[in-house]
Amino acid sequence: MTKDECAELPPPLVLQGIEQFNRGEFFEQHETLETAWRIEPLPVRELYQGILQVGVACYQIKRGNLPGALKLFERGLRRLYRFAPGCRGIDVARLIADAERLRGEAARLGPERLRDLDWTLFPKIVLRDV
Repeated sequence: MTKDECAELPPPLVLQGIEQFNRGEFFEQHETLETAWRIEPLPVRELYQGILQVGVACYQIKRGNLPGALKLFERGLRRLYRFAPGCRGIDVARLIADAERLRGEAARLGPERLRDLDWTLFPKIVLRDV
């Protein structure tokens, strides 16, 4: 990945997926960002895949599937780390921190108490320079 790739603005499909993510439409954001990920030829596609995997982890938490959520957090965060602190106007460092906080709290609660999760912990994607 080159620095120039990160300097560009996100394409419209990625912006749509981010809006869906921020509205808590985690299933929909997956569909949108998967399309963006599949058509992106550059290594920045891993950023889109990381975001969609964190979103699907959030979806799994809402469904009560903690093991699935934890696996998706691991995969998504692993992809996002290489784009921190930011790429394509996305505050990746903040997304990572927020996702790690949610993952930690969900793991602490465990599957039996997942319904007690503070839903305000779900991350939002912050855009800069867009």
